[in-house]
Amino acid sequence: MAVLNIVLVEPEIPQNTGNIARTCACTGARLHIVKPMGFEVTDKNLKRSGLDYWHFLEISYYENLDDFFEKNKGGNFFYFTTKAQNRHSDATYPDNAFLLFGKETKGLPEELLLAHPERCVRIPMMDECRSLNLSNSVAIAVYETLRQWDYPDLLCSGELHNYKWSDANNQT
Repeated sequence: MAVLNIVLVEPEIPQNTGNIARTCACTGARLHIVKPMGFEVTDKNLKRSGLDYWHFLEISYYENLDDFFEKNKGGNFFYFTTKAQNRHSDATYPDNAFLLFGKETKGLPEELLLAHPERCVRIPMMDECRSLNLSNSVAIAVYETLRQWDYPDLLCSGELHNYKWSDANNQT
C-alpha cells in the first residue's frame, strides 16, 4: 500500500486542521503536526470539523521541524508554497511522499524553501490573490498525488440509495 504523508507546520486555525484531518482520514493519508500549534488538540472547533472520522486517522506530533526531520529521515519531501517556481501538478510524487504546508499566516520558513528549490511547488492561482485556504490546498495536493497513484485502496464508484444506475437509461 502506498503511503502519503501530510505535514502541517505550526498550524494556527483549528477548523483548517480539522478539515485536513478529515481529508486524511478519508484518503488514508497520515497526518503529521509540527508544533507549536495555535490551538489545543481538544479544541471543540477542531473536533467538530473532523466530525466522527478521528478513529480513521493516523496522526503524529513533533516538537519542531528538527524533530520532524530527525524522525522521518529518508522521506520524499515536497514543500507547498506560494513562493515556488514549480507547479504542483508537474511534480511526480513517489511512495512515502511528505507534503509539507506552512502556517496560515506565514507559510513555510524561507530558509527551508531556499535549501530545496527543486522540491518547492505552487498551486496556480490569480496574481491578485495572496493564497488559497490551507485545507483547500491540502485537498488539492492530496488528490493530485492520489490521481498519479491511480487512487490506491480508495472506492472509486458509488451507488444510488433508491435507484439503480441502469434506471437512468429508462428515463424519458
